[in-house]
Amino acid sequence: MDDLDGVARPGCAAGVLFVDDEGGVLLVEPTYAPRWTIPGGPVELGETPREACARAVRERLCLDLPVGELLVVDWAPYVREERVRFVFDGGVLEPAVLESITLAPDDLSAWAFIAPDDLFVMVVPRLARRLAAALDARAAGTGSYLENGVPAGRV
Repeated sequence: MDDLDGVARPGCAAGVLFVDDEGGVLLVEPTYAPRWTIPGGPVELGETPREACARAVRERLCLDLPVGELLVVDWAPYVREERVRFVFDGGVLEPAVLESITLAPDDLSAWAFIAPDDLFVMVVPRLARRLAAALDARAAGTGSYLENGVPAGRV
């Protein structure tokens, strides 16, 4: 019997919250999924969530940017697995940075800044809740722990 039988092995992914000077949230349209999301990707073996986030931004947007503070950790149960999602602060993207975005054609087809009130239209509800919590955490200067997108305490 394996010592880890019955222990949760959640799928981990990390994303970044980039905003513009008007408070819009940067979303990307994946070629492999029907709904928009934030830049990021799965955490690979041997890498930290912050490293995974920076790697995904380099690979998918061709931007080499620092990843800021952790805003949200979300325990997100799903149909066949449990998931842990990390959202880091990417800060405000300046126009020169926006002009240098180059989408990885196999992964992304578009990007746009979306007003916080419109996020529920563009992304799945659990991500919309996670992004609302990330925006709140960014404004408060603190992190937040969520369970399925619902605040469950402060980090």
